[in-house]
Amino acid sequence: MAVTEGRERVSLGARFLRAAAVFFDRRVLTILVLGFSSGLPLALSGSTLLLWMKDVGVDLGTIGLYALVGLPYTIKFLWAPIVDAFKVPLLSRALGHRRGWLVFSQLLLMVAILLLGAQDPLKAPLMIAGAALIVAAASATQDIVIDAFRVEYLKTDQQAAGMAYFVAAYRIGMLASTAGAVALVAYLEVIGVDRDIVWFYGYAAMAALVLVGMAAALAAEEPREKEREAEAEALGERQGNALARFGRTAYDAFADFLTKRDALLILLFVIAYKLCDTFAGVMTGPFVLAIGFDKASYAAIVKGVGLIAALLGGLAGGIIARAMPLAGALLIAGLLQMFSNLAFSWQAWMGVNHAALAATISIENFTGAIGTVVFVAYLSALCTSPAHTATQFALLTALAAVGRTTLSAMSGFVAESTGWIWFFALTAFAALPGLLLLWVLQQRGDFAAIDRREQREEDSS
Repeated sequence: MAVTEGRERVSLGARFLRAAAVFFDRRVLTILVLGFSSGLPLALSGSTLLLWMKDVGVDLGTIGLYALVGLPYTIKFLWAPIVDAFKVPLLSRALGHRRGWLVFSQLLLMVAILLLGAQDPLKAPLMIAGAALIVAAASATQDIVIDAFRVEYLKTDQQAAGMAYFVAAYRIGMLASTAGAVALVAYLEVIGVDRDIVWFYGYAAMAALVLVGMAAALAAEEPREKEREAEAEALGERQGNALARFGRTAYDAFADFLTKRDALLILLFVIAYKLCDTFAGVMTGPFVLAIGFDKASYAAIVKGVGLIAALLGGLAGGIIARAMPLAGALLIAGLLQMFSNLAFSWQAWMGVNHAALAATISIENFTGAIGTVVFVAYLSALCTSPAHTATQFALLTALAAVGRTTLSAMSGFVAESTGWIWFFALTAFAALPGLLLLWVLQQRGDFAAIDRREQREEDSS
């Protein structure tokens, strides 16, 4: 009640102005830089690597197999307890637990990128595969650490703003390692650099850009160190051999989360909340081409206009989540995601109309980004144990990906059976289970503790 009354005393306009100011906070700006560092390496073991292989003449069958090197991103939760349970020698002593791991993963990433760039895709395909796997594993580890660092470093009411910046910078990092790397390679070829080494220079430049994120890690403060160590010591997670410590940390992370009130309902909500967005998103590319747009239109509108809309949506999501109680922000974002799918039904009725497609893609990307930012702020708020932040957040994001990786697999069959207009209308209804679970959790008071923690942090600042 006190939280609600405190919010009511401040006008809506004042709340939104205060919400916008959070984007200039030093801690939130630190997460902006780390977002760039997180997005940078993904393509270097993915799309940029595959383009390099095609450029030097590797056959398409072999290129297709290299998609498997992205596996570490999917299963990273399996080694997340290592990041919680163990410290990096020397680095953790000098910088603290989280920052020590962050700098270690970045150093490993730089070495792995250089190793990958030094290989020859035609002469040493196994070395390329091994080096790409190391890049992916180091990158996934960096993601684990950055997520844990972000959750602990930012206050509850800063999480959405931090995530908005993170997503925007992540996309810029990916742009640097895709279009930026390829443009550099092309320039080097134009000025006469030997084709046998231009890709090494491209990868070396990307390795150097990892220093951007490292600078942010070194400039930041270690978050919640005393709390983390006190909790880990009390639970016995700093005792015994390495295997016992790993097992104890993993068990305690699960146990701590499952003791939360309505833990199973929360987990169901995590799976269900983004389903409508996922079902529509997975078929966006095939839909655009199927109704008659060419590839150039797809690239310019879906990727170009869509990127701008997503960046703006992320900022809007950060402001909404900062200005409102989290449950209210989740409700608004969920409804926006739901009704945005109907824009695709309208597009299917309109047919090949470029202005309509720009509007449809803008609506979908804008609302989807709002939903992502608010939802990740909620996931962050669920991770209340500083000794297990990395493990719990990795598990929650793995659960949230269930819809994208498994439940959406039938989307194509449904679209074939119903046609595009009805398919997207049906995907809108996929939002209802998540909204119903949100209402149940709110009625049961599960957001009250989050609101109280946010109010305490706001009062103490």
